[in-house]
Amino acid sequence: MSDDGREQTGHERVPSRQRRRFPGISSRAYEHPADRSALVALRKLSGFDTVFKTLSGLLPERSLRLLFLSDSVRVSERQFSHLNDMLLDACYILDLEKVPPMYVTQDPQPNAMCIGLDEPIIVVTTGLVELLDEEEMRAVVGHEAGHALSGHSVYRTILLFLTTLALKVAWIPLGNLAIMALVTALREWFRKSELSADRAGLLVGQDVRASMRGLMKIAGGNHLHEMNVDAFLEQAEEYDSGGDLRDSVLKILNVLPRSHPFTTVRAAELKKWAESRDYQRIMDGHYARRTEDKETSVSDSFRESAASYASDVKSSKDPLMKLVTDLAGGAGDLGGRVRRGFNGFTSSAPPKDGPRDTEPRDEQSGDEQ
Repeated sequence: MSDDGREQTGHERVPSRQRRRFPGISSRAYEHPADRSALVALRKLSGFDTVFKTLSGLLPERSLRLLFLSDSVRVSERQFSHLNDMLLDACYILDLEKVPPMYVTQDPQPNAMCIGLDEPIIVVTTGLVELLDEEEMRAVVGHEAGHALSGHSVYRTILLFLTTLALKVAWIPLGNLAIMALVTALREWFRKSELSADRAGLLVGQDVRASMRGLMKIAGGNHLHEMNVDAFLEQAEEYDSGGDLRDSVLKILNVLPRSHPFTTVRAAELKKWAESRDYQRIMDGHYARRTEDKETSVSDSFRESAASYASDVKSSKDPLMKLVTDLAGGAGDLGGRVRRGFNGFTSSAPPKDGPRDTEPRDEQSGDEQ
């Protein structure tokens, strides 16, 4: 463990540097606004837990736990002891009351997940363990502990089950459509939950460069000598601002089937949060406590989420987001830009007093593919 003068015990590779601990911290302190509002709304619904648990009873959770117990390696003082120390450390820093079981499973694909209905379990692949160094792995373990603290494991398990079910009933058109609608909605929430968990990982590791390196390795493999954090973040900037309206649509289509945001986007989001006043306030000891969770207002949470989205849209350089801003603000040249088609959104609008298009350009209409 580390912090508050607590004596270090266990694996010798646990860093001796002092890190802050957050007693009684609520997951609301670090959750992404969209993630937080969705979870608060679900938790406030009368009878939701009962109905959800009833539906969850249909899922083979016991089978899932037995599968990992029989065909994976459970982390403990005697097996993967350095991961065990990291897990205990993460739970200590986030003040997680019960340490979730953790398993290492043979899979060359770098991955980690927190699943389970009654109790969360953490699973990491050998590919991830072999890829990351100690501090990078610490951020990942903190990431998964953040999922556990937020209660994400329940919804993640439902998502995995529905994804599998969708494949099994793909031959039933209406049934598959209904399931895929739920899967799409859950994926959208889960992508936001990943941004929340990245923040939890930073609170545990308290080393933003290590968090960045981990994301870079997930994207480009174990070749740090060939990569650069600043250049990696520039990719996120180019992704956000590059292209035209067609590229904006393609971005949406590309991300829909994914459970995780793109790694460059995650890195940029995490860096922005690490530099924010919200992060500094948490580090100074000013954060939401679990004892206040019951007093959380659904309307206030949704209002905060809406404000966050509005700010993101306003500051975004994505052509589609610019269009949304123009529509909301009534930009004078919006009509001309629409007439110019997709290319009209690749550059800034001309000044209000400047020349305007007077002839529609049919060859560059919005119907162009």
